[in-house]
Amino acid sequence: MPGRLLLAVSLSALAVSAPRSALAQAAPAREAAPEPRDDALIADLRSRILAAHSATFALESWCADHALAADPHLVAERLPVPDKPLSVAQRARLAIGPDEPVRYRRVRLACGDRVLSEADNWYVPARLTPEMNATLDGTRTPFGRVVRSLAPVRSTVAVRGPGRGAETGPTDPLFEVDAVLSTGAGQPFCEVVETYLGSALPRASR
Repeated sequence: MPGRLLLAVSLSALAVSAPRSALAQAAPAREAAPEPRDDALIADLRSRILAAHSATFALESWCADHALAADPHLVAERLPVPDKPLSVAQRARLAIGPDEPVRYRRVRLACGDRVLSEADNWYVPARLTPEMNATLDGTRTPFGRVVRSLAPVRSTVAVRGPGRGAETGPTDPLFEVDAVLSTGAGQPFCEVVETYLGSALPRASR
């Protein structure tokens, strides 16, 4: 009997003295809960884009207002993707015939290390200056900054989203905007399809 009592006491002591780290390792790890999406912020960004005649400058203002980067100026990273032909409806909106040359770009617009949006961009090179075309071909200057001297007027074609109530990661789409850009004299020269991303929200991780 004394031997059995001694064994029970020893086992109890071992259980009490077990390292807490070992017990913690045995417990399942808990993942951090995602932050809920801020619909008010998304609505604010959407309103700014729809009210602006330049998405470039609207995004730069947004980046500065929310301190998303030390330098709020955007950089356009061109993506190496296959050409995407215009539809008949898009050519009609640009007031061009079926044989009028059009250039296509797929870009990411970044503020610091945040990619705020991605865009498909079709433009009529004959309606831009040679300097504008060269800048678009050879630099990372955003389209809106390149064509600023044309005093562009932006007309919204369609808006999609946002949905409501879901969490949003930095690469998840918030909403999409289709728009046509025309010169101050009313001549259309560009159509864009823009997708705004969760990284545009101040709280989104990068």
